[in-house]
Amino acid sequence: MTDFTMATDADGVATITWDTKGKSMNVMTLEAWDDLEALIDQALADDAIKGVILTSGKPGSFAGGMDLKVIAKMKEMAGDDPAQSLFDGIMNAHRIMRKIERAGMDPKTLKGGKPIVAALPGTALGIGLEIPLSCHRIIAADNPKAKIGLPEIMVGIFPGAGGTTRLSRKMGAMAASPLLLEGKLNSPEAAKRAGVVDEVVPAEDLLARSKEWILNATDADLVKPWDAKGYKMPGGAPYHPAGFMTFVGASAMVNGKTQGVYPAAKALLSAVYEGAMVPFDTALKIEARWFTHVLMNPSSSAMIRSLFVNKEALEKGANRPAVDDQKVTKVGVLGAGMMGAGIALVSALAGIEVVLIDQAQASADKGKAYTEAYLDKGIARKKVTAEKKDAVLGLITATTDLEALKGADLIVEAVFEDPAVKAEITKKVEAIVGEDCIFATNTSTLPISDLAKASVRPKQFIGIHFFSPVEKMMLVEIIKGRETGDRAVAKALDYVRQIRKTPIVVNDARFFYANRCIIPYINEGIRMVAEGVAPALIENAAKMVGMPLGPLQLVDETSIDLGVKIAKATKAAMGDAYPDGAVDEVIFWMADEGRLGRKSNAGFYSYDDKGKRTGLWDGLAAKYPVADDQPDLIEVQERLLFAQVLEAVRALEEGVLEDIREGDVGAILGWGFAPWSGGPFSWLDIIGAPYAAERCDQLAEKFGARFATPALLRNMADEGEEFYARFGAGKQAA
Repeated sequence: MTDFTMATDADGVATITWDTKGKSMNVMTLEAWDDLEALIDQALADDAIKGVILTSGKPGSFAGGMDLKVIAKMKEMAGDDPAQSLFDGIMNAHRIMRKIERAGMDPKTLKGGKPIVAALPGTALGIGLEIPLSCHRIIAADNPKAKIGLPEIMVGIFPGAGGTTRLSRKMGAMAASPLLLEGKLNSPEAAKRAGVVDEVVPAEDLLARSKEWILNATDADLVKPWDAKGYKMPGGAPYHPAGFMTFVGASAMVNGKTQGVYPAAKALLSAVYEGAMVPFDTALKIEARWFTHVLMNPSSSAMIRSLFVNKEALEKGANRPAVDDQKVTKVGVLGAGMMGAGIALVSALAGIEVVLIDQAQASADKGKAYTEAYLDKGIARKKVTAEKKDAVLGLITATTDLEALKGADLIVEAVFEDPAVKAEITKKVEAIVGEDCIFATNTSTLPISDLAKASVRPKQFIGIHFFSPVEKMMLVEIIKGRETGDRAVAKALDYVRQIRKTPIVVNDARFFYANRCIIPYINEGIRMVAEGVAPALIENAAKMVGMPLGPLQLVDETSIDLGVKIAKATKAAMGDAYPDGAVDEVIFWMADEGRLGRKSNAGFYSYDDKGKRTGLWDGLAAKYPVADDQPDLIEVQERLLFAQVLEAVRALEEGVLEDIREGDVGAILGWGFAPWSGGPFSWLDIIGAPYAAERCDQLAEKFGARFATPALLRNMADEGEEFYARFGAGKQAA
């Protein structure tokens, strides 16, 4: 069964309709290329056909791009010479799109071609825009929900099916850079203003306007600018004075933003730069070579696997218990502080009725006002209507009356991080809500099994750990207590899906998963300060290996007094086994100095009156002088990475993590673990377990037992195994 079909009307206009079977949005597969080419050949060979409309059978969208699951497997499917096979496959796609672009015209006179129009009913992404870029005209429906763009850079690749070359030649390198290097998506009108699409028409006129253009097109209308004699690249080619400055600036921007650890961005810029100096067909070949280079890099396959394949699987319920649908209709949010206000916001945006509870009515009202302020910003940006604002606010009841919680099927408690306070509110609320209601506690550190002791229904008690700010952070950590039942897990997962976030499910243990891994990262940075390592080296080493924030900036952002509080609680729980005394010396001193981080405008960094960072604090060196001999950059980076990664391995080893896909996705979305790596387990697969174990032995000997090689990693090193070969697709640790 083909994904493409063709019908010809009485006026000789053929319509090729793309309709991928079994998908809500069209995606391109390797087999579909052959189907498309066969129909293009048929249309070009048939004298009765005057032109072609290429459109979609999916309402409201054209295509979502290449099937990334196929891209993820292309390398392993490529045989003994994968680079050559990948290159040949890409060049075949170029050949088909070039056939569309030339449309049977005489290669010398550029006359006699048949007009081909891409009629976009809505969203067109990736290959779903690259194919239209090879057509002679792009006409888009005025669909406000549509997104048009090339987002490949976001998952570790770049537009490698002609999008890079065509867009940069159509718009110029400077104008194309937001779409290519940032993956910016535009509405149809914005895409027209940018010069990506040619026309925007009412949806009901899309096919009629496309047909009208075909029947009136001239030979000149079919010739792409880069095929016309005397073509000059908008903004200037690299050897032109203006173009030279463009590429110098672009190179600086790419390296500044990526620190050189994202291969796709550098490859994309290279393809544009080199391609701009040669004829178009040669430029396509250059693009294909750079795209092959990226696909051969393990970073790209790791990013695609974690940020697309695994993320999508988790969002669709890969680890959901087999129980009935647990869709949430009414949620009670206990506590209207920053966290509770954010939870109320995302719940109401998802169309869920919300009861927002606080001790004082003024506090509850302030929590609801957070949603109003968010929506007002959306209105100012023309992304939210007044009607939408009224509807969302109408779903939130801000009150002090616990009786308003009757009828709620989910409670999310977000009160003060004190077990006694949480226990008290749990008992009060459970006495009011129905017996089927699931009770979730939002906590970042307190053990769920202990908190569940206050519940009369521990099977219906679960942890839901939101990250702050709730509306921006995509990850939600769901924590199973010792007695948590399957229905509670399913309810939490279904709720997270409703609010359009990505869930991971972990078992109860100190700090769960995310904080278990991020705290050692922060602590390792602080240890190095005490050792005399230059703070600038620590911070820059972290950023140069792909972490969004250095450990010192991160502790400033989360607040140093919070670190003190966590340290004291952890030490009280662990006693003599507590390993972080050297860290406490630094942060306790900082807290005593009143340097509590960004919130006090004083921490490891200095801040101006407006709260803007002005640089690392000079006074740190008076207490912890910078040593004359500084460590190697790689050693600093490996200390920071292994501090996190070894905790991830231990979490898997101990059964806190049940699925390495959740470990990788959670690390990237939760605290920004070097996205280029695909996550901690993907990173270990990239460097290899034998090297990892050997390096850990060296670090442990030099810096202490926190770097000791876990038994699981040692075993995998001895066996020469990879984590995804052993634990992929949800297979659990033995």
